[in-house]
Amino acid sequence: MLQDALGNIWKIGDIRRRLIFTAVMLAVFRLGSHLPVPGVSPEGLARFWGGQGGGGIFGMIDMFSGGAFQKFSLFALGIMPYINASIILQLLTVVFPDSLGKLAKEGEAGRQKITQYTRYGTVVLAFIQGAGLTYYMATAGAEYGVVPNPNATFYFITVLTLTTGTAFLMWVGEQITENGLGNGISILISCGIIARAPAAVQHTVRLLREGELSVPGMVFLGVVMLAATAATVVMTLGVRKVPIQYARQIRGRKVYGGMSQFLPLRVNAAGVIPVIFAQALLQLPQMAGGVIGAANDPESIVGKIFAILMPGTWFYNSLYVVGLIFFTFFYTAIIINPEELADNLRKHGGSIPGVRPGRPTAAHLEWIIMRITMAGAIFLCLICLLPQILIRQFGVPFYFGGTALLIVVGVQLDTIKQLEAQLLQRHYDGFVKSRR
Repeated sequence: MLQDALGNIWKIGDIRRRLIFTAVMLAVFRLGSHLPVPGVSPEGLARFWGGQGGGGIFGMIDMFSGGAFQKFSLFALGIMPYINASIILQLLTVVFPDSLGKLAKEGEAGRQKITQYTRYGTVVLAFIQGAGLTYYMATAGAEYGVVPNPNATFYFITVLTLTTGTAFLMWVGEQITENGLGNGISILISCGIIARAPAAVQHTVRLLREGELSVPGMVFLGVVMLAATAATVVMTLGVRKVPIQYARQIRGRKVYGGMSQFLPLRVNAAGVIPVIFAQALLQLPQMAGGVIGAANDPESIVGKIFAILMPGTWFYNSLYVVGLIFFTFFYTAIIINPEELADNLRKHGGSIPGVRPGRPTAAHLEWIIMRITMAGAIFLCLICLLPQILIRQFGVPFYFGGTALLIVVGVQLDTIKQLEAQLLQRHYDGFVKSRR
């Protein structure tokens, strides 16, 4: 079945074109991740990161950028400024319902306007973060010779290069969404995580050979990660089926309706968006602390704040849980409207058995959505934090953590579902089974 599905994909010209386009865009992304900005010494960078270590917040940022951060390359900032701008705009639509909130409900024209605002915000945030990162590299890396000539020209060119790189990545993500397969931004993040996997595997093998990791502990962690992967697949594809009864209509000699169907509500409707959003927000104060030198002065007040915001601390995990739960409910509320669902059911003659049409149906659906969303939020917290705790216990590189696992598996499943929908739309067999 899988071979037939893959063969069918290549037969369809539109899907083949989208696959090739996505592959080309990802190749451009990976190429740009290896192009260092002008005026930076690769040898100095290697010495600097060798002295700093690869973990902590900078390791997490490097994972999301696909290794571009530690190379201080064209795409060192990654796509995080765009995600931060998206978060700010979506929150502002709730804070200002009369302006931005109304704009979001104006259909395609309103969506394009908000997208335009998001692009402007991305450029502004990329400029600010690029300036901070450039300053950090020029000062903290001075003793390692990261920047041989940290003059005004270097600052101008570097900040401009980093800002342009993020703007280009934003464009690449939008192009993948429109002309490729899947959500472009999520695919870029997933590609960056996968690109770091070989280095993480090599590092883990080296630790095993040197005796810093025990084989039983590694096997146990591998079993946990496999179980987490299976749970991610189940929860991502899981739905709550709400029974729907359609009224019977008689037109002439024909009878229409009268059948029972189901309204599928996804348990984890928000997908990997809450994980990406929560990580993006938590990285902002951590990056700011690193830029102002808090990490180098642990005894200062700012240094202590920076320390408790490091990945793995109880305070960081608590904020992460709060962020995951908040964004799960927030994003689910954006994409699922119970009142709209109830209104559509009423217009098409459908109803939930035992529930009156209209507002009671909307309230019933809202109650169901709230419960399954809470289950999805708890699942995200468990998947993201439990492997992370085990990783700290066994000392395994964090690339194998639940956050990376959830993003990669979730994005691949969404892409596969989109591919299958394209196949079934053209009367071909999908990846799971024939539905003809």
